[in-house]
Amino acid sequence: MTIALLVVLKITVTIIIFGIGLDSTPHDAVRLFRHPALLLRSLVAMYVLVPLAAVGLVILLPLPAGAEAALLVLAVSSGAPLLPRKLLGIGDGAYIFSLVVVSSVLAVILVPLWLEMLSPLFPRLPRLAPEKTALVLGESFFLPLLAGMAVRRFFPKLAAWTGGRVVGLAGLAMTLAAVVLMAVNWHVVLEVRWQGIAALALLILMALVIGHLAGGPKEDDRSALAVACATRHLGVAVVVATALPGVRTAVVISIYVAVSVALTLPYTRWRRLVAARQEATLN
Repeated sequence: MTIALLVVLKITVTIIIFGIGLDSTPHDAVRLFRHPALLLRSLVAMYVLVPLAAVGLVILLPLPAGAEAALLVLAVSSGAPLLPRKLLGIGDGAYIFSLVVVSSVLAVILVPLWLEMLSPLFPRLPRLAPEKTALVLGESFFLPLLAGMAVRRFFPKLAAWTGGRVVGLAGLAMTLAAVVLMAVNWHVVLEVRWQGIAALALLILMALVIGHLAGGPKEDDRSALAVACATRHLGVAVVVATALPGVRTAVVISIYVAVSVALTLPYTRWRRLVAARQEATLN
């Protein structure tokens, strides 16, 4: 059953990316290249600062082996935020989509590179060939994204009506799959102990802060980058986790999904309030 639930997690990620494609255009993909300073800040936050924060947590905190590996796997599996602008109610949709594309392309190189650099310090981490990462991203990201954009191109009204609904339902299914995976493997949750769960929560909070501060002066960009930093590419993370023996790391990734939802929602609600106040002030 655990394997089936991992498959469900990967499928829901694919459906979410398809939904993002329904709400995006090719023009949106190049938005970041017109703002090189924002591009640099975004990539440094996602691919340098968040992984370094996770390494610091693993070094400083006494964590069970499974929690340690999962924390590092999640930290290096940076990727696109899985929640588009319409669902969040915050952020610049073009910026989010451009970040989706750019970060996922770079993941082909940067995820294996991080695993290679960390393996001497943490021998339990597997190595991941760039071609395998490319295959995962192609299957779980680029194909569904292009499919969603194609539907938008030829059936714009259908795409506009279904985009947010598809992402919302898939996000709910992903969260439920993560909860069931934890319930089925409750003994692993007990083995992780409160220290491991607290470390995951701390990583998410640190990622939100890093993204918020690195987003620059525009409130929309800060909100979007904060969510992007706190969201990992679960397709890549699950593949790396399944390369490790046992189910402990995969279960910890599921804990991360649940904790991430619990901590990200209050942040997005706060950012929506900030945006509403700014709009009221301007009017």
